[in-house]
Amino acid sequence: MANPAPEPQTFDPRQPFSRADARTARIPLAELLGPRFRKLFYDRYVLADVPISTRLRAEAAVDLSTAGTYVSHHTAAELWGGVVPPGGDVHVTVPPDAPRSVRRGICAHRIGDAVPVNLHGLPISSPTQTFLDLATHLNLVDLIVLGDSLVRACRLGVDQLKAAAESWRGKGAKRARRAARLVRTGVDSPMESRLRMLIVLAGLPEPAVNVIIRADDGSWRLRFDLCYEPYRLIVEYDGRQHADDPRQWQRDIDRREELDAMGWRLIVVTSRDLFRFPGGTIERVTDALRERGARVPGQPRADWRAHFAAES
Repeated sequence: MANPAPEPQTFDPRQPFSRADARTARIPLAELLGPRFRKLFYDRYVLADVPISTRLRAEAAVDLSTAGTYVSHHTAAELWGGVVPPGGDVHVTVPPDAPRSVRRGICAHRIGDAVPVNLHGLPISSPTQTFLDLATHLNLVDLIVLGDSLVRACRLGVDQLKAAAESWRGKGAKRARRAARLVRTGVDSPMESRLRMLIVLAGLPEPAVNVIIRADDGSWRLRFDLCYEPYRLIVEYDGRQHADDPRQWQRDIDRREELDAMGWRLIVVTSRDLFRFPGGTIERVTDALRERGARVPGQPRADWRAHFAAES
């Protein structure tokens, strides 16, 4: 007995479709190119009122590409919840012997024999493979920011990431291994990662991440991003441009007074300190460590200068 023919798929203009799909659905070309629809890539369209997400564009890019293509690199990082520098293209990887798409808006790679995984029906490089692939596209600090964010978003183990980097023999293996050794669990934000790396690349001791200060009875009292607990020194990034909430301002004052009473010192670093005056920020942390009895280098290492702009 012959197998029944598969039922035709229902046309859904809220999902990426081609000109051929539009013709089958009897949508005139003039209407397709008008305001009712939006072009994602060449020969892929969607209704104009559909929100254009990274996921939607990734689905369209995979659909346009040869069989076996999967989402990778920057786009995979975003879909996993990782943090990477912004970019407009959708990144995919094609099989080793397959042609790469040359459509505008799609950046196609061809690398090795990595095996993709499935993210809610979308073929995509795994979080660890995404980290390794981007070792040739990101600088050291951006790669560490990605690693910190993937660990937080994917509940990826730091040891798992280190092991993957140590066994990696592809391009960027040296940078991947160095970055993986500096990835930490519990990092709350990319700016916290960058501040920690400014300190480390200057040759200063690495502060602990996500330290909880407890009361005498052991209960939770205060939590800080970066901390030198033996020296009772806290380094904290503050992303607010100005204190526009009187209640938050008062809470900050109360917390500072509480820390003073406990013998702790707090250094607050802003975006301006980190990006416009990184050298001055290093000096502040260095001086505070020395005042608290820490042994620090006489002069900071120059490694930080490759990743943070010098004062102007």
